Amino acid sequence: MNTETYGTKVPPSFWIVTGLGLLWNAFGAYLYLLSKLDPETALAGATPAMRDYVATMPLWAHIGWSLGVWGSALGSVLMLVRSRHAVTAFLVSLLGALVSFGAQARAGVFDAKIGVTVLVVIAFLWWYCRNETAKGILR
Repeated sequence: MNTETYGTKVPPSFWIVTGLGLLWNAFGAYLYLLSKLDPETALAGATPAMRDYVATMPLWAHIGWSLGVWGSALGSVLMLVRSRHAVTAFLVSLLGALVSFGAQARAGVFDAKIGVTVLVVIAFLWWYCRNETAKGILR
């Protein structure tokens, strides 16, 4: 990849954050697909309450979950191609994740450790992309 475009040199730290974000979000996409294609395997270690929740999840919660997962996956790909639209993708992801985790909390199955970690990672990637856009790294 070209490390200099329009006079803006891309620091190695950008590629490190992008690579780690891509791996993190690819794993999230894998888990999402696994839950759809092979729910028994995906939920093997889940509590009975979580299994019941996934089986009866309301449509609005499912939409939030989908936006959270696929918004982050798209954001990571957009970072890789250095598109400023990664900011929007991560914002959509953050809002979707908040809806999804809100639904889990309402159902009594929210795991705070996982939920907070996911939200912090998405918020960091959103913030990072905003900063990189202002620097001209994302265009």
